[in-house]
Amino acid sequence: MLFRKKKLFNFRPQLLIFYIIGLIVSFSAALPAYVNSTFISQFAQLKFVSLFFIIANATSLLSILIFPKIIKRFGKYKTFIVLIFLYSLALFFFSAANSFLTALLGIVFFTAFLNLTLIKLDLFIEAFTKNTDTGRIRAIYLTICNLGWVVAPMTSAYLINNFSYSFVYWLSGLIIIPTLIMFLIFSSELKVKIKYVQDGMIKVAKKMWFDKNLRGIFFVALILQLFYTTAVVYVPVYLNQTLGMGWDDLGRIFSFMLIPFILFQIPAGFLADKYFGEKEMLYIGLFIVALALIGIFYLNQPVVWLWAALLFFSRIGAALVEAMRESYFFKIVNAKDLGMINLFRLTTPAAYILGPALAILITSFLPIQYIFIFSALITVSGMFLIWPIKDSK
Repeated sequence: MLFRKKKLFNFRPQLLIFYIIGLIVSFSAALPAYVNSTFISQFAQLKFVSLFFIIANATSLLSILIFPKIIKRFGKYKTFIVLIFLYSLALFFFSAANSFLTALLGIVFFTAFLNLTLIKLDLFIEAFTKNTDTGRIRAIYLTICNLGWVVAPMTSAYLINNFSYSFVYWLSGLIIIPTLIMFLIFSSELKVKIKYVQDGMIKVAKKMWFDKNLRGIFFVALILQLFYTTAVVYVPVYLNQTLGMGWDDLGRIFSFMLIPFILFQIPAGFLADKYFGEKEMLYIGLFIVALALIGIFYLNQPVVWLWAALLFFSRIGAALVEAMRESYFFKIVNAKDLGMINLFRLTTPAAYILGPALAILITSFLPIQYIFIFSALITVSGMFLIWPIKDSK
């Protein structure tokens, strides 16, 4: 059989299938990611666009909280198959949105099913990972997934200019179908016995809070997701609607800015495993992100090359933080810790609730660009949260 050969390049060959699935899911998610806010703004004012993301991610957060019970009831393999199917349907529904209500339902379904699908991929990857290889395996996985994010913005821009916003969502739903087929074909080779720890979420939260390492990396993850909220929701709106930059330029800028995720995460994961640990690169990454956000606040001219350079710089920092976040967290938990992994991934919907809520407050009194300076201050606070954690080296 295909997967009964010896290990290849220090990781189990089953991971190759999950890497491919991760790439397709990431490309599908990335296609609409940078156009969601502008698409929704056709049906709602900016303050209500923020509300859309709050509602969608509150729903996602609740879904993640009950996810362990769903997996226990239906099994990890059947659950993944159903999630992929529902995620695809959500995108098809979103593509047909033509009103405030249908756009709201579209973003709710899309966000919830995407987050649950990504958690399941986390669990599968962790099940086939040795602790000594965590940094490298996670970095390779992130890099492959980020390939989809690099290609997607230019693709989205082309589709918007030549077809419509709706076509972006339709294509996103269509390209996810091969992952379902691939998983069904290889499912017998991907099975691994895992007895999940059946702790309640309150117990898991207490464990996280009283463990300085888990608590520190949890809040670093939350801060990184708050940056992504700012970058994905408000930077495109600011550039397109405030500075008047077209999607041809934005597509090229957003694709270029994501290249650091391809260049830096695998070397960072290797260095974390072999030499430095994670703390040093977390400090450097957060400092770069904060500095870039200050630059975004002050740059108010639609100069393509300046924005491309500044956003590229911001993603160097984000790439380092993301790689170290994954490496550190998955070195101190394993695949059976379903509750802890769920709690860790709650940082994504939590950030997409806190970020837009803060944005509503800020934009009620100040111009939109002040979101970026507040985000920079929050990012700086992450550097103090890293101090207590014990490095892995």
